[in-house]
Parts: sequence; structure tokens; C-alpha cells
Amino acid sequence: MAGNKEKIVIVGDGETAELAHDYFSSGLVFEVAGFSAERAFKKNDWLLGLPVVAFEEIERFFPPQHYRAFVAVSYTQLNRLRCRLFREAQAKGYKSCSYISPKASIGSNVEIGENCFILENVTIQRGAKIGDNVTIWCGSSIGHRSVVGNNCFLASQTAVSGFCSIGENCFLGVNSCMGGNVSVAADCVVGAGAAVVRDVLK
Repeated sequence: MAGNKEKIVIVGDGETAELAHDYFSSGLVFEVAGFSAERAFKKNDWLLGLPVVAFEEIERFFPPQHYRAFVAVSYTQLNRLRCRLFREAQAKGYKSCSYISPKASIGSNVEIGENCFILENVTIQRGAKIGDNVTIWCGSSIGHRSVVGNNCFLASQTAVSGFCSIGENCFLGVNSCMGGNVSVAADCVVGAGAAVVRDVLK
């Protein structure tokens, strides 16, 4: 069965990368072949029994014609690092992949972008749109017709009601919530446990 899996390289060698490895390895679609990190920040030569190569020369070891890439980085620099590595991997010719847990509930007419990490017990209701490079941690919910912009990170148990809009590069903390028809501008941090009941503008 493993021979039929699509091979991927995970960009990152920290905790998020290890989590991504575990999730992807538990499925039937992808096989993790290795990891990559920028040379100045690379912490390991091997991780979980797989090689870690410098991102500057990733193509030498994992040619984009034969491997997909998944950027597994947290919300560092308000998601800017994950965004930059995602774009650079695309510029190197890599096709992205997303992880959507089989334990997530995805409604009808939902759009989900590239390089998304959607974990268990997430609910995304009908008509919602999730941009590229978005992480939605376990137990969160996205209401019907809501839009989550590119490069956002939603921590565990985040609740977004229907017809909401979240701008690019936002971070929503654990147990935060948004009332219906609320907009949050790009580059905002919503703290853990915060309740957003009116528009948040720059």
C-alpha cells in the first residue's frame, strides 16, 4: 500500500513538523520522505528516522517533480515565516498538499486552500472558505459562509460564527470566539478566551 502513496517532504524540523509527520503517516494518501529547514536554523540532521536537509538545497534531495511539500511551521512572526517558506517552496516548483483529518466535519460547498493543516474534531460548515496556508487546531468550528484568509492560525476550540470574515495572517487564541457577521482585519491577534462581537479594524 505504501508504494501507492504520494511522497512528501515536510518543511520544518520543530514540534509542528513532528506533529505533521504523525498525522500524515497515519493516513493512506501520503508518505513522508524527509524534512527540510533553513540552514541557519536547522536543528537536526535526522528526525524520526528521516533525513533533514537544508531548505536552500532541498531540490537536490527531494526533486519537486517527484515530491510534494508541506510547510509545517507554527504562527511565528504572526504567520510570516510560514507564509514566506510556503511561497519559496512554490517558487522552487513544489506542489503543496494539505492535511484534513478524517475526524473533521466538512460541510457542503466548502473551499479549502493549499498547505492547510486541519486537525481532528474541527467543524467547517457549508459554504465556508478557507484560504491557503491556514492552520485550524483541534476542536475549532467555522460557521456557515464564513471566510478565513490566507496564512491564519486558529488555536484549539476557536469558535467562528456564521458570515464572519477573518483577514490574512491573523492569530486566534485558544477558546476565542466571534459572533455572527463579524469581520476581523488582517494581521490581528485575538487573545485566548476573547469574545469578538463587533468588527475589528486596523
